Formats: sequence, structure tokens, C-alpha cells
Amino acid sequence: MSIETTHEPVYVVGIDLGTTNSVVAYTEAQVNADTEPDIRIFRIPQLVGAGSVGENDALPSFLLLPGPHDVPEDGLALPWDAQSHMAVGTFARDRGAEIPMRMIASAKSWLCHTGVDRNKPILPWEGPDDGKKLSPVEASAAILAHIRDSWNYAMARENHQLRLEHQEIFLTVPASFDAVARNLTVQAAELAGLTKTTLLEEPQAAFYAWIDGNRGKWRDLVHVDDLIMVADVGGGTTDLSLIKVTESDGELNLERVAVGKHLLVGGDNMDLTLAYAVAANLAAEGKKLNAHQMRGLSYGCRSAKEYLFTHEEAPSVPITILGRGSRLIGGSIKTELIRAQMESVLKEGFFPSCERTSKPLEARRTGMREMGLSYASDPAITHHLAQFLNQQEASDLMAESFVCPSAILFNGGVMKAEGLRKKVVEILSSWTAEAGCPSPREIQSSDFDLAVARGAAYYGLARKGQGIRIRSGLSKTYYIGVEASMPAVPGIPTPVKALCVAPFGMEEGSKAALSGKEFGLVVGEPVKFDFLSSDTRRHDAIGTVAEDWEGEIVPITTLETQLEGETGTLVPVTLESRITEVGTLELWCVSRENQDKFKLEFNVREQETD
Repeated sequence: MSIETTHEPVYVVGIDLGTTNSVVAYTEAQVNADTEPDIRIFRIPQLVGAGSVGENDALPSFLLLPGPHDVPEDGLALPWDAQSHMAVGTFARDRGAEIPMRMIASAKSWLCHTGVDRNKPILPWEGPDDGKKLSPVEASAAILAHIRDSWNYAMARENHQLRLEHQEIFLTVPASFDAVARNLTVQAAELAGLTKTTLLEEPQAAFYAWIDGNRGKWRDLVHVDDLIMVADVGGGTTDLSLIKVTESDGELNLERVAVGKHLLVGGDNMDLTLAYAVAANLAAEGKKLNAHQMRGLSYGCRSAKEYLFTHEEAPSVPITILGRGSRLIGGSIKTELIRAQMESVLKEGFFPSCERTSKPLEARRTGMREMGLSYASDPAITHHLAQFLNQQEASDLMAESFVCPSAILFNGGVMKAEGLRKKVVEILSSWTAEAGCPSPREIQSSDFDLAVARGAAYYGLARKGQGIRIRSGLSKTYYIGVEASMPAVPGIPTPVKALCVAPFGMEEGSKAALSGKEFGLVVGEPVKFDFLSSDTRRHDAIGTVAEDWEGEIVPITTLETQLEGETGTLVPVTLESRITEVGTLELWCVSRENQDKFKLEFNVREQETD
């Protein structure tokens, strides 16, 4: 008979599972009341070259699944896994730029792609059929598994209690991730053996890092009724949130009051845009690049852009593009990314000046498109920002429809560029002036790359009462589609109403029941519910029925279940929703007759039509 050993967490660990880079921060789980917590960054061991291991503050979120001749023998060996068949991190990113068909990038973005089966091995997208492939969930799990193994190698070789799986882990996700994407993130963590995981929204984590970086004085830097916008522009996504400062019993409180849509626009789009600009320079010199070289140029522009962001004095950065065919070395092309051109391209293309009433441009879409990532059709982040500030309900925040933030906190690698931050503040100031409000002030971030992980670790302490917490809860309002009860009309589909089952702001560890509404649940055969959400309908209470919801409420996926019983029998049930302690949403059917409860499972399979 074996006795299971339990381990009390020694550390609180914050993991920023980023689109481009992942970062880990940690601090002691038990902190003396008289001692300031010391949040440190874990330097992650990883392959930095074939057969060469180094440590970096960040782990590039890239996976390399090489073919038999793509990497030297033993080139993937790690101190904890001599037989490794894949690479995660710096070497995966760098070697993958040369053989992109063997590299998985942006696994996090694929987690929220509703058009594919996120549990099916589809990555690398359009990779060779003879190569190994992973699902988006497996790819995310592989990154987390590398973090686990590298932590255990560096921190827990002599003390089993220090293994990462025994620590209290806070894993960040975009605030705009829907319930399915959040559940899949938890699933990926569990596949990596990290079962003690709680989710936290990334903009909140960035704000927690700001609080931690201003210990003892952050209350002097904000004011009651301040409305702080967190603008997080990372490698793959743009995440917008609003945090309001309130007062209760003489104490300042923080509440997350709004979250923007999930926007797949960020550093990846910028890298490709810069690559086209540089390629145009080369074309003017008579040098035309093929598709493979353009892919390599895009990765080269990413590195050059990041260098220019962090070295304000550098006027340009050289870029080398490998040649075609067998003349890879002798046929290589030398070029450069010039700072002036980079700033012009990024400011005009992604941060253009616009009116406060602007909306993202909707170009007519081509009837047939590839099933890749669903990037935002309009890359102008300022257009999306204007729409976000115009979509908030006036009764919540201000007397008019346009919301004026009084402060802004930037986060994400893109916002390291001071010129881009100044451009956004300048545009915001023009909007707020037109609305009769003061210009927003920038709240200084201590670190744009490491803040989210640091903030996640701070949040872990705040949950223990060792710091201030931001009131948040669900970032969206959730609904189930209910078919209207009416006679069938030839050629006219039966209208579907949206029934609110989980309101915006519903907090962790809480539950709510639709006790006054019954549904007939078919037993003995599968049944389904359409699952929907809204970013803007923040006042719908549980049980609210929206009949005309087009444009405000969008479908996410379906929920499926099958109950035992005689086929065709209807069991009267009510619905109950729960927000788990880790931050995921569960829906249950509750039988009226015997109070049996049946969980409605998320179905994330690709929807197909016959």
C-alpha cells in the first residue's frame, strides 16, 4: 500500500505563457509581515545552439520538430533529457527561421482559433506530412513542460519539495480569451503536470507588477475615480483593459471594468510589414526574394526591431538573408533595417492618427481563404482603441458614450519603443481634449518584457492577503442559444434567443442558478447548446433573454452532453453556472426530479457541414 505524499508550496510562481516569449517569476509562498516580498526572475535553461545550453530570462515560445538531417546528432540533448527529439526556446526560434516548415510559432494564438480542432495535431501549420505534428494544446503543454523540467533541473535536483509541480502556479492569459481558450490553457498546464494552476489576465498582471514596483507609494500615484487603461501590445495580440480606482472606508480599491476584443495584431504583423518594406528596398536594387527568403527576412526584421527598441542610439541594424538553393552562403544578401523607416512604417501602419469616432476598417473579404490564424483585418491599433473606448456603456464610467482614460499603463515588447508610446498618448490626448477631459498621463512601467510574470507572482501573494487585489471576475458575459417556441415557417429558420447564463464580473469560486427557467433535456442521445459571449453587454443578469443580439453577441462553440435514459425522454432541468477557483467556467444541468447534476462539456471540435 502506497501513501501519497503531499507537499506544501514553497514558492508562488508566475508564468507568462507568451505568444513570442515566456517568462517565469517566483517568490516565497510564506512571507513575513514585516518583510517585503522578493520577486525574482527564473533564468530558464534552454538550447541556445545545437548541443549548447544557456540560461535566459525569457524562453522564446517556439518549438522545433526537426527532420532526420535538420540538426546535428545529439544537437537536441538537454541536461535532463539526452534523448530529446524537439527543441523549445532560443535554438528552436533561430534554427526554425531557416527551416520554418519544421517550427511551431504562436501556439498561444492557435489556442483561441475557433475554426480548427485545437486538440488535433495540426502544427506546424502546412508542415510536411512526413514530420511530427502537435495540437495547439500539446504545443502549449510542451512549452510548459520545458519550463517544468528546466525549473526542476535548476531548482529541485536536491530537494523534491521544490519541484515546480508542487508549487502554487499562476498562469497568465489574455483578458480577451474566451471560456474555451481558458479551459484549453488549463488543459495544457495539466498535460505538463502542472495541476496547481490558477489563471490571471495579463493586463491585470502588468498592473500588479506596477503596484509591486511602487511599493509604499503607488497610492500616491493614482486617485479616486481614475480610469486606467492597460494597453498590452505583444508579439501576437493586442489586449486592452480598463481599471477603475474607487474608495471604500478610506481605502483605495481597484476594479477591472472593461476588456477589449481578442485582437490578433501585434509584433508578428509588424515584423512581416517591415519585411515587405525592406524587400521593396531590395527590389529597387534588382534583388527579388522568394517566399522562403521572405520568411527568413521577417524573422530577421523581428530581431532587428527588438534591437532598435532597446538601443535608442542605433540608427540601423544589419540583416543577412540566406541565398537560394545550394548557394546558401555565397548567395546571401546583406541589407539593413533603418530606424527612420521602421518608425515611419510602424507609426503610419499600426498607430496612425485618427478621429475618436474611428472604427476598424472592414475590407470586403475574399470568398476563399487559407485556414491559418484569423489576424485582425485592420492592423491599425489606434482604430481598435477608438472603438474600444466608444463601446463602453456611459452609465458605468462617464456621462457620454466615449470613455476618457485618465492614465495609461503600457505593456508588451512592442511598447518598449518610446516613440510609439508617445504617439499613442498624443492621439489619446487629442481625443480626450475633444471630449472635454484632461490628457491621460502615462504610468511608467518598470519592464515591458518581464512585468506580466512578476505581476502574476505578486497576485499569488495578494490572494494570501499580502497585497491589494483587483476586483475582476468574468471578462465577458456568456449565453446559451435557446430556440424560440413558434410554428415552423418554410424557408425561414427558427429564431434563436440568447439566454444569459454567466454575467460579466462573476467572481471566482461563485455560482449562479437559473432556477426559474426549465428546459427539457433529451436523454439517451446527444444534445447540444450553442455557447455565445459578449464583450459589451455588461449589465445582462443571469436569466436575461436577448432576442435581437446580432452584432453584440457572438457564437463561440457548442456544449454537448448525453444523459443515460430511455431515448427520446425529456428530463426537466435547470441550468447552473460556476466559476472555478482557477478561473474557468463550468455549466451544469440540474434535474428537477432528483437534483442530479450533469456537466455540459465544452466541444472545441471544428464545426463541419456535410
